[in-house]
Amino acid sequence: MSLNREKILDAALRLADEQGLPALSMRKVAAAVGVEAMSLYNHVENKGDLLDGLTARLFEEVALPDPAVRWDDRLRSLAEGLHASFSRHPVVVRALAAQDANPRSAGALRVIDAVLKAFLDAGLPDEAAARGYRSLLGMLFGSVLVGTTATGTGAVRAEPVVAWFRRMVTAEELPSLHRVLPALEAGDCVQDFEYQLEVFTAGLRRASAGGPHP
Repeated sequence: MSLNREKILDAALRLADEQGLPALSMRKVAAAVGVEAMSLYNHVENKGDLLDGLTARLFEEVALPDPAVRWDDRLRSLAEGLHASFSRHPVVVRALAAQDANPRSAGALRVIDAVLKAFLDAGLPDEAAARGYRSLLGMLFGSVLVGTTATGTGAVRAEPVVAWFRRMVTAEELPSLHRVLPALEAGDCVQDFEYQLEVFTAGLRRASAGGPHP
């Protein structure tokens, strides 16, 4: 198969998922597709363009819903699709959240346009639609990065953090935290995102029905 941009992005995404973005280099991508590094520059301008391409891939994986479907169902479908795609490639999401990469492709823009259309169809003015989009991205970033982050540097502590919380949080001094602590320990980031999305969408429904806009 002849070399093309899609083949390069496929290889770069595999390397990023396996080794992380700091280890990603044009030389490694070239080796993965069996060419010299200079050959890549016929298809990608530089590493920044490569990162933008990887970020665009995450958006392009999301299926566009039927425009005839209700706005809230479209929004849920898009949000769940983005969450699933982001969760498969959290290392790329870190670059997106840090604004080191941007989804620069026609396919990615179509997904963003569909999200904004759902907000506009809910009756939000332009400024609120933009705010809603940024809020949705924040929810996605938070859920994916918390849910996929490794346990950290592995620093040894005399008392594990869970044990410390259980010892320090007493019903007498911190009654609310004590009551909810077992639920916090048993948290599931995917379920948390579903809950956040439902709360978010419920607020948009109230605004759509004539309530104050967020």
